[in-house]
Amino acid sequence: MAVASLVLGIVAILFGVFGSGLQFVGAICGIVGIILAVKGKEEPDKAGIAKAGLVCSIIGTVLSLILFIACIACIGALGSIASIESFVNL
Repeated sequence: MAVASLVLGIVAILFGVFGSGLQFVGAICGIVGIILAVKGKEEPDKAGIAKAGLVCSIIGTVLSLILFIACIACIGALGSIASIESFVNL
C-alpha cells in the first residue's frame, strides 16, 4: 500500500500541474493516496515510503484543487467578459 500511495501522489502532482482541465482526477488520486499512505504506515518496514506517499499525495491534492478552482475562475471571468461585450455592442 505504501508504494501505491507514492505512485498515486506522483500521479496527483502530474495531473495537477500538467492536466489542463483534469485536475479533479489529480485530486481523486491524491485523496486515495492519502488513505493508502495512512494504511501503509502500519507496516514498519515500509513506513518511509508511506510517509513519502503521504507527503506527495497531500501536495498533489492541494495543488490539484487550487489549480482546479483557478481554472473555473478563469472560465467564469471569460464568460463575464463575453456577456459584457455583447451588452455593450447592443
